[in-house]
Amino acid sequence: MPTIVTDLPAQLVPPRKRWTRSEYEELPSILLDGQRLELIEGELIDKMGKKPPHVNSVALLLEWLFGVFGARFVLQEAPINVAAEDNPSSEPEPDLIVLKVDLSHFISKKPQPGDLHLAVEVADSTIGFDLRTKAHLYARAGIVEYWVLDVTGRRMIVHRDPQGGTYGSVVAYGADESVAPLAAPDSRLLVSDAFLE
Repeated sequence: MPTIVTDLPAQLVPPRKRWTRSEYEELPSILLDGQRLELIEGELIDKMGKKPPHVNSVALLLEWLFGVFGARFVLQEAPINVAAEDNPSSEPEPDLIVLKVDLSHFISKKPQPGDLHLAVEVADSTIGFDLRTKAHLYARAGIVEYWVLDVTGRRMIVHRDPQGGTYGSVVAYGADESVAPLAAPDSRLLVSDAFLE
């Protein structure tokens, strides 16, 4: 009869190189070889190839946000600044952001957390990372509203009220429900409209 092992040794994690924003910005493009990377908490995260459902949902949300806020206020995969203590090791690129002022204010600088009405991530294979790591990063930065479109679950998870590094309100809206951004409370998105099928 097999013996059940209960005294496993502690898992040893190999040492990792923690990157700073300045080191990341100076990496020669030849080392990156066309990879789409994002710096989050000192680690280079592969943004992976995007599957058609992800691409389609980003396009549909982009179109809707353009209609609500205008094209000069919505950016796709733009790097943003986060909390001062996180900035040296993080430079996230949300799938979409909604600016409080038009993009002409950011010719030579990245948007600060206070410049954002909303950050949006569309998640299929990265749902856990977006709901935990990125949510904490954005909450610490004080980003007032953060939406995660769960492609697989066909729902929108809305984070609001950042305080103490977490969001005080996290609500999931199903495909048959609608949600409005805090900055445009009369503009409601039916969650199913973020999906082609």
